[in-house]
Amino acid sequence: MIIPDWFYWLSFTVFGLIWGSFLNVCIYRWPKDPPENNIISPRSYCPNCRHTIAWYDNIPILSFILLRGRCRHCGEKISLRYPLVELSSAGIWLLCYNLWGISAYTFIFILYFSLLFVASVVDIEHRIIPDEVSVGGAILGLIISAIVPGLHGTSSHFQGFLSSFIGALTGGGLIYLVAVIGEFIFKKEAMGGGDVKLQAMIGAFLGWKWAILSFFVGCFIGSAIGIYQLIRYKDNTLPFGPALAMGSIVCLFWGDKILHLLFPIY
Repeated sequence: MIIPDWFYWLSFTVFGLIWGSFLNVCIYRWPKDPPENNIISPRSYCPNCRHTIAWYDNIPILSFILLRGRCRHCGEKISLRYPLVELSSAGIWLLCYNLWGISAYTFIFILYFSLLFVASVVDIEHRIIPDEVSVGGAILGLIISAIVPGLHGTSSHFQGFLSSFIGALTGGGLIYLVAVIGEFIFKKEAMGGGDVKLQAMIGAFLGWKWAILSFFVGCFIGSAIGIYQLIRYKDNTLPFGPALAMGSIVCLFWGDKILHLLFPIY
């Protein structure tokens, strides 16, 4: 039986929206202190009135539209972030399916992009990157690399794990070194610990080469955003997590071209 392509597109859209609902829970709870950072229990509730949300009010996108963006019980506005995260998640699922089809890499990069997405949203809102994303993501990257060594261009499970481990050390170590030097020169914190751990996660998934290049690409992206923010809003504070995330995505898709442009003999 041949399954039509539209069925996969529809399935990935639906599962992407559902996954996005879960990501919303992570984004809301992980920045909180225990026990409120538990993403399993209690069930979803309104942040304003704390009333448990019924399943029919928790259907991605549809419930937001039917409720006209307000809580059924207290009438408080529901943040537009919730449907936007769900739509972004569906976009991630569809992008990965379009690039890798039905394969292990599709689901690996759905997970990877989702971790980067959660880290970016939380960093923008709270100026922190939860350990659940960075440390947990780095551990997952090590495990996945051992199971699917092709992620690092090898067929050896041990080599896959080793490449991931070296990537994590390189990524985290590079930012840690920059943080130490920056603090010595400027006499204040230059990089947060969350950035160090996030780059370690990036290295665990992508390896040492892209861990290094993505840092410099992230610095370029962060500088461009920072200059605009300083001119437009007179604000010199900038969450670096989103820049690192964008840098890693740029390197994943165009890293070879960037290296060839910088080093023609590459």
